[in-house]
Amino acid sequence: MPKKQAEIDLKPEVDLRKIKNKEDAREPVEKLREALRYHNYRYYVMDDPVISDAEFDDMMQTLQKLEDQFPDLQPPDSPTQQVGGEPQDELGLVEHPIPMLSLQSIYEEEQALNFDQTCHKELDIQKVEYACEPKYDGLAIELIYENGLLKQAVTRGDGQTGEDVTENVKTIREVPLRLYSRNQYNIPKRLVVRGEVYMRKDKFNELNKRQAQNDEKTFANPRNAAAGSLRQLDPKVTASRPLQIYLYQIAVAEGFDFESHSEAMEALPKWGLKTNRDLNRNCNGINEVLEFYDELVDRREDLPYEIDGMVCKVNSIEYQDKLGFRTNNPRWAIAYKFPARQSTSRIRDIEVQVGRTGKLTPIAILEPVEIGGVEVSRASLHNQSEIDQKDIRIGDTVVVERAGDVIPYVVKPIKDQRDGSEKKFKLPDKCPVCGSDVVMSKDKKQTHCTNIKCPAQLREGIKHFVSKDGMDIEGLGIKRVEHLLDLELVKRISDLYYLKKDDWMQIPDVADKSAKNLLDEIENSKKQPLHRLLYALGIPHVGQHMARVLAQHFETLDDLKDATEDELMEIHEVGPEVARAVELFFSNDDNLKDIDRILDAGLKLQNPLEKSKKQPLDGLTFVFTGTLETWTRDEIQDKVESLGGRATSNVSSNTDFVVAGPGAGSKLDDAREHDIEVLNEEEFKELLDEKGVKI
Repeated sequence: MPKKQAEIDLKPEVDLRKIKNKEDAREPVEKLREALRYHNYRYYVMDDPVISDAEFDDMMQTLQKLEDQFPDLQPPDSPTQQVGGEPQDELGLVEHPIPMLSLQSIYEEEQALNFDQTCHKELDIQKVEYACEPKYDGLAIELIYENGLLKQAVTRGDGQTGEDVTENVKTIREVPLRLYSRNQYNIPKRLVVRGEVYMRKDKFNELNKRQAQNDEKTFANPRNAAAGSLRQLDPKVTASRPLQIYLYQIAVAEGFDFESHSEAMEALPKWGLKTNRDLNRNCNGINEVLEFYDELVDRREDLPYEIDGMVCKVNSIEYQDKLGFRTNNPRWAIAYKFPARQSTSRIRDIEVQVGRTGKLTPIAILEPVEIGGVEVSRASLHNQSEIDQKDIRIGDTVVVERAGDVIPYVVKPIKDQRDGSEKKFKLPDKCPVCGSDVVMSKDKKQTHCTNIKCPAQLREGIKHFVSKDGMDIEGLGIKRVEHLLDLELVKRISDLYYLKKDDWMQIPDVADKSAKNLLDEIENSKKQPLHRLLYALGIPHVGQHMARVLAQHFETLDDLKDATEDELMEIHEVGPEVARAVELFFSNDDNLKDIDRILDAGLKLQNPLEKSKKQPLDGLTFVFTGTLETWTRDEIQDKVESLGGRATSNVSSNTDFVVAGPGAGSKLDDAREHDIEVLNEEEFKELLDEKGVKI
């Protein structure tokens, strides 16, 4: 069991002259580690140190000397090991135990009120309690602890997989290599916690000053500095950067059943993990949420770190489960962004882009201007309706905004500065790429090229198809795609699979070896699973996550082709827009012909995600609580889902069984209230046996 404060020697006295061998060193080394872990906890988590920095440094130096002298006494979680290890060849990819979904962003008070009304209506309660916190402008990170030790640290990535930055995160002093438990508070066997790595404004300025003095690259803003520092291949570089962290979510805490988000956040400091105790706040109803938002807006500039909004979450875990998820974000949380940062510039010209769906988008070409530390030279004008409504003209001086501090767009022209040379703009009647007729909707918000074989659509479609998250044909970059189109070697996506070596060698930068490499990559792409092809096809509203959802419910591509809109709507996470888009895509003859040619080229299309076959636990929903002996919580949930069942974290009227181990808490009362059968671990094994499942 962890020691209490009174049992720890806070300033162990060590006489190095008396230590002659490893056995002499063993006890003082352990005392120093205990003391340093405790002082790290007081300094970083409690913000209440009880010794001076000099005293801390002296103990650290003493421990380092002893570990250097006796390397066998240096475990990987020693406080001395947060200085950076050996350089890495590359940052590997890691799949998240639970997807790291982004939050829906809102910018107006009315949107916040609408969010609250939706929660009221669907939860059928008078007032919703929300947990609110700053939205940090840094890099999202996931920390995975097993048996109290830091096992892995992973960036958000695409939400499904992220980069393994474990060795770099270990250099951040605020991240404990071993969870620290005060007053014998239990530590989860497995803990997955998420937060934000950031850099203070003053430390960022100091770093940029040093970079400039050394003739090295400076950073545009603290977020870029934090992200760049964490993605270094050499952990020693990361260790030299002033990175810090705040934790804001528990994804997995094995053996713990939290009733609310705020209760989970209270547990983190007890394990030595840092949360923002000053600015995490529970709000009873939407009015308190709006008041807190206004407070954060006022305090934003005075904070030592960058924030770009407020995160608002329904506090109750039970209510979160009831509200559920959309395709890309939870329905129980929003990111209420701050008013965007603005600047002025002049529109030099307006260009028209044609996307892979044929949509024409006007783009303002600006005189470069810095907004929030980023140079902006292009901004979206969205559509003809917006141009007309705002009366935006070529040559105008305009207000430019980075919405949510990210996407630049033109807010309005400054008409007082016009001199008469400005020119009105109208989207062309002909496609700027292929010359085909253009169709504009009556409200002027949608403008499309009518030629489905338009080179621009094909170019963007091929770029998407061969991307790393699609069919992963790495050697086929945009320049080579354009050469294929210019030479008319490819007129539709499926043509890629029928090119010969001689075809590839017509491209200027492709020689014999690179042609062979391209053919090999295309051949390897035929092994990609079904969900990768579904994403690569560019079906509207079907991103990577939705492609996985569809693959889980349809064994083959033919099954999905035949699905009706109503059948698609029955799938959890599939809404009307997705269902309509999928049915329309597979009802288009040109799409079907191209897909058939792709399949005829020899795609294997295995489906490792498929769950549509009859499974032993089909239709059954389980809740696991307490400690299980045979499985970890994650293992048993994976087991149930692999057998066709569903494992949820909260008891509801839809729950079929509650499986309870020692230490089960309030979920047993919930089970009795809903008259749900409760099984112990042995009875659960018997149920599996009855279903024909061998353990």
